[in-house]
Amino acid sequence: MNTPILDRLKKLKRDNNISFHTPGHKGKNTLINWGDYIPHIDTTEIFGTDNLHDPKGIIKESQELAAKAFGAKETLYSINGTTGGIYIALGTVTKPGDKVLIQRDSHRSIYNGIILNRLNVEYIYPNYNEKYKILTGIDPEAIESKLKRDKDIKVVALVYPNYYGICSHIEKIAEIVHKYNRILLVDEAHGSHFAFSDKLPISALKAGADITIQSTHKTLPSFTQTSMVHVGTDRVNINKLKTISSLYQSTSPSYLFMLSLEIARAYMEGEGSLRLDKTINILCESIKTLQNIERVHVFTGDKEDKTIYDKDITKILFRLEGMAGTRVNEILREDYNIFLEMADYYYALALVSLMNEKGDFKKLIRSMENIAQKEPFTKIEDININLITPKNVLPIYEAFYSNKKIIDLNESVGKVSASFITPYPPGIPIICPGEEITKELEEQIRFLLGKNIEIIGLIGYNKEKIEVVD
Repeated sequence: MNTPILDRLKKLKRDNNISFHTPGHKGKNTLINWGDYIPHIDTTEIFGTDNLHDPKGIIKESQELAAKAFGAKETLYSINGTTGGIYIALGTVTKPGDKVLIQRDSHRSIYNGIILNRLNVEYIYPNYNEKYKILTGIDPEAIESKLKRDKDIKVVALVYPNYYGICSHIEKIAEIVHKYNRILLVDEAHGSHFAFSDKLPISALKAGADITIQSTHKTLPSFTQTSMVHVGTDRVNINKLKTISSLYQSTSPSYLFMLSLEIARAYMEGEGSLRLDKTINILCESIKTLQNIERVHVFTGDKEDKTIYDKDITKILFRLEGMAGTRVNEILREDYNIFLEMADYYYALALVSLMNEKGDFKKLIRSMENIAQKEPFTKIEDININLITPKNVLPIYEAFYSNKKIIDLNESVGKVSASFITPYPPGIPIICPGEEITKELEEQIRFLLGKNIEIIGLIGYNKEKIEVVD
């Protein structure tokens, strides 16, 4: 048989890589022996198995247990990941034509949800910390200023924590949003573990969010593509939520995925929470050791940056003097079999979950010691990586559905983009449909390509073409 995917995944299993990336189970078959169940339980809606789209039995009970564990009024399983969960949440708290205030460094899925629900957009920009060259948090006062000035905004959609683990003052933001009688939607894709340890930032639900979407698979031990939608307040119409959920979820939902969500929740209510705290203790010591390695710098926060209210320690954001983050990532992968979550020009990001073991941290530390000693210094340019504020020409959904043409990137300045241009990871668009392509944006795209950052949305083998509104 010619099976390229199977062949590669077999190699992945044989290589026994160290995982500092998603999914949160880290490839460890520790909760139940899945081999005893797959494929026997890959079933459908037969007698006794209930129905995700109208749960009355075991699925209803399982979701209720999840709601209790995470502190929600109601919880729905999303077997289309947090991407599907965001579509569901946005569709629940808006109607077509509504205006939403979204964090500009939101994941691509938020933008897709805007298009699908035909919403109008206002942006709130994160702070750019020039000292550390990273995007940090959202200023609550900036949100209040927007809501005070624009009464058409119905929903505020934020990311918490951001991709680097930085947490804005979500409690203060929730207070402000509710003061102006708006709804707070939180993309909490990287925060499903917050509910299970006092050593971590407060969960968005506990802070007062109306609706949150969590990628259970990113930071807890469930399968990829398994997420949950949590309702926090009575401002969310539960009946509409269930209707919209059926619109965006498969009519053949995976029982493997639903079981994976249930097992992860049950584990976290017992042994899992203890293991998480133990892992955090090991992690704290490991970060101290990394910080003592010459050339290695771990970002743990900045007391002068008031938009950083808290920091999720399970995201180890580090850099090496004299080396681009993308190169650090490459060396760790190719020479040490350590796979990180992502890297950009300055930083590399190791994503930790409770399933990481002490040996994983020891190998990361030894590897960074070797790299710091052996690898030569190279020139790292001092660049501003703040988000550029593009000029909006057309509504995002109108440009997306418009007639389009493909042109060379070097001919695109002054044209209106018909597609998303998104460095990945972290999946944050630098250009959205309906925005004018400026010389500055074109130069930023070329710079990222030159640093081997993958960019989704460009066309052609060498990524030399772009789709614009005709």
